[in-house]
Amino acid sequence: MIDSILIRGARENNLKDVSLEIPKNKIVVFTGPSGSGKSSIVFDTVAVESQRQLNDTYPPFVRRFMTKYERPHADAIENISPAIVVDQKPIGSNSRSTVGTMTDIHPLLRVLFSRIAVPGAGSQGYYSFNLPLGMCMECEGIGRTVRADHERLLDLEGSLNDGAFRLSLMGSAFYTASGLFDNDKPLKDYTETEMRLLTRGDPDKKIKFKWVTPDGTVNVNYEGLFDRFNRLYLNRDLSTHSARTREAVEPYIVEGPCPECEGQRLNASVRASRINGRNIADFCALEASELVEVLREIDDPVGGPLAATAAEALQRIVDIGLPYLSLDRETSSLSGGEGQRLKMVRHLGSSLTGLIYIFDEPSVGLHPRDVHRLNNLLVDLRDKGNSVLVVEHDPDVIAVADHIVDMGPHAGSHGGELVFEGSVGELAKADTLTGRYLSRGVTVNREPRAATGAFEVKGASLHNLKDIDVSIPKGILTCFTGVAGSGKSSLVSGVFTARYPEAIVVDQKALTASSRSTPASHMGIYDPIRQLFAKATGEKPGMFSFNSTGGCPSCQGRGTVTVEMAFMDPITTVCETCEGLRFAPQVMELRFRGRSIIDVLALTAEDAREFFTEKRIQTQLANVTEVGLGYITLGQPLSTLSGGELQRLKLAGELHKTGSVYILDEPTTGLHMSDVDTLLGLMDRLVEGGNSLLVIEHNLDVIAHADWIIDLGPDGGKHGGEIVFEGTPADLLGSTASLTAEYLRKVT
Repeated sequence: MIDSILIRGARENNLKDVSLEIPKNKIVVFTGPSGSGKSSIVFDTVAVESQRQLNDTYPPFVRRFMTKYERPHADAIENISPAIVVDQKPIGSNSRSTVGTMTDIHPLLRVLFSRIAVPGAGSQGYYSFNLPLGMCMECEGIGRTVRADHERLLDLEGSLNDGAFRLSLMGSAFYTASGLFDNDKPLKDYTETEMRLLTRGDPDKKIKFKWVTPDGTVNVNYEGLFDRFNRLYLNRDLSTHSARTREAVEPYIVEGPCPECEGQRLNASVRASRINGRNIADFCALEASELVEVLREIDDPVGGPLAATAAEALQRIVDIGLPYLSLDRETSSLSGGEGQRLKMVRHLGSSLTGLIYIFDEPSVGLHPRDVHRLNNLLVDLRDKGNSVLVVEHDPDVIAVADHIVDMGPHAGSHGGELVFEGSVGELAKADTLTGRYLSRGVTVNREPRAATGAFEVKGASLHNLKDIDVSIPKGILTCFTGVAGSGKSSLVSGVFTARYPEAIVVDQKALTASSRSTPASHMGIYDPIRQLFAKATGEKPGMFSFNSTGGCPSCQGRGTVTVEMAFMDPITTVCETCEGLRFAPQVMELRFRGRSIIDVLALTAEDAREFFTEKRIQTQLANVTEVGLGYITLGQPLSTLSGGELQRLKLAGELHKTGSVYILDEPTTGLHMSDVDTLLGLMDRLVEGGNSLLVIEHNLDVIAHADWIIDLGPDGGKHGGEIVFEGTPADLLGSTASLTAEYLRKVT
């Protein structure tokens, strides 16, 4: 039996002719600094070649409609099996996509209700909020409506002549000219008929009147105030109006649960259809751990097997560390880690063996308390006879590996080499970045900085927050901790940012990374660089962009030429005209300070800081260097950067903003242990610069480094939403109520 995947001469991205044997039917963890080449081996080499060869087994007609994969740059890739990739790419953000629909549990419930619910509403399609058969027609199955707060438009103490309309844009002249009202009569004294006429018009007939305007007299149809407001500002896209108009109108528009279905998305007949007193929306509103028990109580001979199947799928959600999620939770509200774990759920019930499961930092978003659940999953997949490849930085996940592949020695052009292979114990003794950091402990901050004041939050009750009051210190580094679902993001990203909108937020939203975008364009310095070249040469700025007139005409500025081969693998070759440089030949002769635009885009951020003297460019380059990305070049495609590098590039883009409050949402995502040290140094500089820093984080190094800890819990979902600890990291060590304290004590 072949027991290894063989790779010879891998050269994807920054890989430098890497050759290795990856043992099969083992848990193999790939470690190394962010940008060292881990993903290039696992995803861009192993996963792509597996999918490419698997696609080759289909008939040519079918392959025409499938995603085409180009053969990875490697001399040989042998003994490969079909791969299932569970990555961190955002899952569907459509408002119709929920936890229930993406995990295929909601369809099971629909069939269950169509079989045994009383009274029956019809076939399973009637229980779907995405089909006209079952959706609430008022909100079209969304569960929310955007409507006008009409009552706020009126000041009942006033008359039409003295400001009865609070929104000046509605102008009372239209109504005073109608001749239908006593213009000096306060609205509070209007009869019911008069108020209905003012706000809704006459439902039985059209009313016309002559309206004298500065431009002349016009015949107009009377329109009630509320109907007019809806037509102008509710029934058309508000974004088409000016910013000033939007600002004036938004206070009178509210979004909330649909008044017809009360947020349940379904029509009345479906809502009335119940099993044991609950309709299908009630089932979906329960937390996964609660719904499991409800389903297990169903002993109907027809519905019992369906309920048991749904309960089994839900139990996998609970076991993977997401017991607090409900099936009606929109997928757009999930964190990257939650989304990735839900993708795993789809594979947990599979009895297939001999596969390669590939995971991209599956511990993202997990509190140390829950990492063992993830490890159990990895072990179960391996024990079924599968190979499990994991890109990971978390020491607790690394510890469960059968084999370690460590990449380095550093990142980008300084990485791409295999620096260690072996066991976890051997890695801890190895002289690599990962080995050195694995063998060190966590140092708790014993001299925290003193706060300069406090941000007060009173009565926070968003999502699962239980009407909590909290004082968040100013001028220091405050870390918000707690298990997943405990309420950290609800408190900081929800309640706090709503009350302090001036806060600068660096969240986990994906950064667009295409082959056309570069670090220079993302930082906003490509335009000023092109202006400098244009001024120095007398050419137009477009001449210095490979996306514009300066692009190579043969490859349209791509640097490569791809030939589609119908159902066969596409073939990509370096453009012969520009030799991969992306620019037209004449551009290469145009110089600024002795360098061409091609030379400048090939500079690293560190080298570019020495080349440019312009303040705006210098500032941005300094920010990129400060977040530890001094080695990336200005012109490399963003698509070649790792997830951790993209995260830090996004952070660098926020450092130039003027503001005193920064919010970082799990900034260690994608970062190697050595990169976390760089991040901590940056955090310290932000605080020392007079800023307040609020960080949502599970990483114990960050928690130990903070000046102040606010720990939420005690658990997730309905069992969370409370403050269980406030104090310094040193004080946290002595807490018996905090789960975070328990795990911090283990590493100090």
